[in-house]
Amino acid sequence: MNEADLEFEVERLALQQLLDGQLDAASRNRKGQFATPTGLAVDIQRYAKKCLGERGKVRFIDPALGTGSFYSALLNVFPRTSISAAVGYEIDPHYGNPAKKLWGKTGLDVYLEDFTQAEVPLPDERFNLLICNPPYVRHHHMTGDEKQRLKARTWDACEVDISGLAGLYCYFLVLGHLWMADNGLAAWLIPSEFMDVNYGASVKRYLLDKVTLLHIHRFDPNDVQFGDALVSSAVVWFRNTPPQRTGRVRFTFGGTLERPKRERLVSADTLRHEPKWTRYPMKEAHQAATGPVLGDFFRIKRGLVTGSNKYFILSEREIENRGLPIAAFRPILPSPRNVPIDEISCDSFGNPLLEQRLFLLDPPWTEKEIRDEYPSLWSYLEEGKAEGIADRYVCRHRAMWYAQERRPPAPFVCTYLGRSDKKNGRPFRFILNDSKATAANVYLMLYPKAPFESALSDSPELKRQVWECLNQICPQVMLNEGRVYGGGLHKLEPKELGNVSAKALVGLFPELRRRCSWKQGELFQ
Repeated sequence: MNEADLEFEVERLALQQLLDGQLDAASRNRKGQFATPTGLAVDIQRYAKKCLGERGKVRFIDPALGTGSFYSALLNVFPRTSISAAVGYEIDPHYGNPAKKLWGKTGLDVYLEDFTQAEVPLPDERFNLLICNPPYVRHHHMTGDEKQRLKARTWDACEVDISGLAGLYCYFLVLGHLWMADNGLAAWLIPSEFMDVNYGASVKRYLLDKVTLLHIHRFDPNDVQFGDALVSSAVVWFRNTPPQRTGRVRFTFGGTLERPKRERLVSADTLRHEPKWTRYPMKEAHQAATGPVLGDFFRIKRGLVTGSNKYFILSEREIENRGLPIAAFRPILPSPRNVPIDEISCDSFGNPLLEQRLFLLDPPWTEKEIRDEYPSLWSYLEEGKAEGIADRYVCRHRAMWYAQERRPPAPFVCTYLGRSDKKNGRPFRFILNDSKATAANVYLMLYPKAPFESALSDSPELKRQVWECLNQICPQVMLNEGRVYGGGLHKLEPKELGNVSAKALVGLFPELRRRCSWKQGELFQ
């Protein structure tokens, strides 16, 4: 980087810090505004230069410019004489206006408008280098009308049907297709979650069917790229050329783009049948369980969503101080961090014997019955209405806004989130629940299927043996089925836990194994 360009980058970093400081973190989170670190931007541009080679002039576009970290890196890596055009779009004037002023005399054309609504250029005006860190706006921060507009536009662009659960970055990636010159190169710095989640299927189909997918580099989730975003990031590289079915995709992990810690080539055909791309490069192609899985033995449900834990979950003391009827409550497990043991016993009423004893408000009565018979509870419900609890999404979609969804106590619960760097090496915990406590959605609840349920009720000792088998499941097997976020945070959804091998459990039920010819999903109904 020459001295002038270095001064620009120093000024840009100071500007970025100033502008970020003028907005609260919650606002930037809603808008998905997470600035790209200088070192990472330069690393990506160096890799882009290597991919492009010496083929002609560079026509560069960044659809979500921010303060211009990728353009600054472009000036660092490419000679000025090789850059024939540079364009950036930025919807937020808070960042766009200062960026336009900063880069105004350097050859960058800054457009202060929404890239997803911008007019597509003519073919001879398109770009051979598109690099972008698109806004990570989650779907629940987007309006229904906005989603419909984006879905229609991505379908018109290249017949890709984006899920309504997808984040804004998915639409950006697909819409960028129309801005790329033939054989143009694209690099998208996006959350790696698209590689595993259901809504990412349409993005993966685009990458396999519409372009030539070259390389996906996934950063180590323990090394969060953006200090204020709990996401695990990936750089997705592809060319705007028809895909080759016999082609192979380079998957790398950790380190840098050019010097990753791990690497593997995976055929495009394999990727078409692989639901979780984050298995690579660490693993070979995923082999589905060849025997029974946990989903054969259990109905697995997320714990219940209350609508407001602070309002609906109370301690014994809070219930007593308010004079609320205990019959309106049922016990509920505290957060996993407040459950230091993996075996929960109970008192004579079925309440968990834990230091923190919590109860879930779930009265079985109508509002009229409550008003007539339980004045203290009626007053509490009125408080909830005044605070807007009754109008929240979950509550207003219930028959009675204060009545919880059905989640009876489960004999086994599993933590929903965990970290792989725990001292015991187990990111997820299976807890033996002998109480009558239900659980919130920070747990997965395992309900035995019949006749498995009957076998457990006939032999209490068997319940403990099952619990011990669950805790003997290899942690890596569970991690392979789940998904990972920034900071090494892993998550398991019910279906993912249900896909974990349960061979150890079969050994506890030889008579059932003989009686039932196993077929996935049909061992126990």
